[in-house]
Amino acid sequence: MKTQRRLLALLSLCATLTVVPAGTVLAHGDVTPQAVDTKALPQLGDEWRPDNPYRTGDASKEAQRIGSSAYNQNCARCHGLEAVSGGIAPDLRKLDSDCVSLADAKKKQACMSEISQFYTTTVRKGRTRDGRVYMPPFDGVLSQEAVWAIKTYLESRRE
Repeated sequence: MKTQRRLLALLSLCATLTVVPAGTVLAHGDVTPQAVDTKALPQLGDEWRPDNPYRTGDASKEAQRIGSSAYNQNCARCHGLEAVSGGIAPDLRKLDSDCVSLADAKKKQACMSEISQFYTTTVRKGRTRDGRVYMPPFDGVLSQEAVWAIKTYLESRRE
C-alpha cells in the first residue's frame, strides 16, 4: 500500500514538473501574503497578547478552523501541507514540544508563553540571515487574531 502511494506521489511530482515551468517551482516563496478573515473570532485589540488567547475556551474551535485556512494560504508553501514540513522550513508541529512534556504547571506555562512570544515575533518581523530572507515579515498583513488562529491550528497538529 505504501509503495503504491509513493509511486503515485512520484508520478504526480513528475507530471507537475513536466507541466509547470522550472522558475515557478523554484519560486515557492515569491507569492503575495493573503489576508485572513477573522470576524468570527473575539477581537483582541492593538496590544499584542503575550500568549495564545484562543488555546482554550469558546473560540478555540473557530480559531482552529480559521487558522487552518490561514496557514494553508500563507505558511504551507514553506512549512508544509497540514504543518508537516518537507524540509524547506522548520516543522511547526514541534515548535513547543519541549514545553508540552513539562510536568510542572508553572514551568509549562512559562515555557508556552516564551515560545508564543518567539512565534509572534518571528511571524511579525520575519527571519533574515546574512542578508537573505528566510521568512518574510507578516506584520501589517496578518492581524493579531490571524496569527493566534494559526498558532491554535498548529497546536492542534502537534505530533
